[in-house]
Amino acid sequence: MSGRAQLMWDEAVTGYDFGPGHPMDPVRLALTRKLVDAFGLDREVEVVAAKAAGESTLRLVHRQDYIGAVKAASADPAGADQSYGLGTVDDPAFAGMHEVSSLIAGQSVGAAEAVWRGEALHAVNFAGGLHHAMPGGASGFCIYNDASLAIARLLELGAERVAYVDVDVHHGDGVQAAFWEDPRVLTISLHEHPRTLFPQTGWPEETGADSAAGSAVNVALPAGTGDAGWLRAFHAVVPELIADFRPQVLVTQHGADTHFEDPLAHLAVSLDAQRAVQVACHDLAHEYADGRWVALGGGGYAVVDVVPRSWTHLVAIAAGRAVEPEAVIPEGWRQEVFARTRQLAPARMTDGRWPVAWSGWEAGYDPADRLDQAVLAARRAVFPLRGLLA
Repeated sequence: MSGRAQLMWDEAVTGYDFGPGHPMDPVRLALTRKLVDAFGLDREVEVVAAKAAGESTLRLVHRQDYIGAVKAASADPAGADQSYGLGTVDDPAFAGMHEVSSLIAGQSVGAAEAVWRGEALHAVNFAGGLHHAMPGGASGFCIYNDASLAIARLLELGAERVAYVDVDVHHGDGVQAAFWEDPRVLTISLHEHPRTLFPQTGWPEETGADSAAGSAVNVALPAGTGDAGWLRAFHAVVPELIADFRPQVLVTQHGADTHFEDPLAHLAVSLDAQRAVQVACHDLAHEYADGRWVALGGGGYAVVDVVPRSWTHLVAIAAGRAVEPEAVIPEGWRQEVFARTRQLAPARMTDGRWPVAWSGWEAGYDPADRLDQAVLAARRAVFPLRGLLA
């Protein structure tokens, strides 16, 4: 197996553009790619442009009628069929939508193929992680569910156990739905509580179909959760489940919208904590999945201050050349940011909270603490179904 990491990238993915004023501004992708280059990480990874996902691949997850509706909306945005979630406020139709959505999906599928076949140990597609798209509809800024497609392709290639860990602030509902009845896939989502955030799913009681009981795991975090609570929850749930499941591949989704500056949600997580979870996912892949790791982007709407730094850390970790939190951001990138956005760019790769302190679950818990209640709810719902002590 090659030890080299792959970065899946085609400049055309920046055409995933819902238009002016939409939170999913493609500048976040372009600026991330530029920051990766500014740190010289493009020389530490193999940059690969995979082909777009074809219809047979898209049908691994998506219904044929939905694919047809996306194609029709792509050719005639004004005629988009809103019954499929297309042409809505969240998911406006735009010319070429099918082509660029297929291209993003193709990068995640290509990443999965490379890792499974041993062409790369780690592969990153930060343009991916579009986890809300359903088999028969668009949702939450997501047209095709590249994360689900990558997992489905791994299963098609012969994988018997794939773990998916989603740390986006929003519930990974589309991926959970795609594999609700499949015990070969363990989906774990840490997200803001559905009472206070879209898509209003991801309750701890959602644990998978009877045929796959305990294969869906949901940690619903109270609004306002910060670094210590977020890391405590992650480490109280994820490592034990991964150790028990022993996946052959770990697929992770790293939406940056848990950040305290994100305008669309209510967690209070720093860039430094996001980096800590990225390192933890890398380490879990090596400990339990022979290093096979597919890492995806996701949400994130602080498009200058947060997203490029968070995902550049992700690429660096995958490349085995981690960027230190205190690293100074190259001036050339900061000038590029100002030229493109008229915003002042951050000066360092940290929010000043490194190293992040948190307390482990094994030391005990407080039943009156809201964060601990969220962790307990998830553990009690799922762990007994998997033969583990809650």
